[in-house]
Amino acid sequence: MEKPTILVVEDEPAIADTIQYALESEGFRCLRLETGAGVVEVLDSQPVALVVLDIGLPDVSGVEVCRRIRQRHDVPVIFLTARSGEVDRVVGLELGADDYVTKPFSPRELAARAKAVLRRARSGNGAPQPQPGTAFKLDEERRQITYFGKPLELSRYEYKLLAVLLKRPGRVYSRDELLELVWDAPEASLDRTVDAHVKNIRAKLRDIRHDADPIATHRGMGYSLKEGL
Repeated sequence: MEKPTILVVEDEPAIADTIQYALESEGFRCLRLETGAGVVEVLDSQPVALVVLDIGLPDVSGVEVCRRIRQRHDVPVIFLTARSGEVDRVVGLELGADDYVTKPFSPRELAARAKAVLRRARSGNGAPQPQPGTAFKLDEERRQITYFGKPLELSRYEYKLLAVLLKRPGRVYSRDELLELVWDAPEASLDRTVDAHVKNIRAKLRDIRHDADPIATHRGMGYSLKEGL
């Protein structure tokens, strides 16, 4: 069986060496970059199972690199940072990062988190589940949602959030429930993280049908998908 490839983007050689050793000891294959400029090109050229991405890169911030990744790929991302402020966590998670590790960290812990993220990324993949006669079609195998026949360009967490709502139309989910069901690190997220993602999803739905708003807001409670769509 081919080893899963992890791309490590870290400009400090000693840290990158430690990460590579820990990951390869767990059966992964590692690629390394010291700058963010070539990350998307690597992802375009070969299959990568996970990106371990330092936020403090010398050429471009890891946040910007993650934004570029999300525009073209659905690969899981773990951020590395020397900062642990709430703003950094929220920005990272809203961009679709799957986990967030603060330096200094245990290489074994990082390897364990990498395995956990990959397990979550593989879980839940089943046969396509179209809903005939509805505005939406959900294909979990391809991680694709279409709306009135048009595929939606969704970030990782936008897809997961909308998929939760699609599976139980009319069911009202609180923000805390959505954080637990969708985000991999709900304790590091805020209510406004959910609100920001719902806002982005609504904008993308309006681009296809400006006269429809299939997501209902229940003040003081949460969100649901409207029934009968």
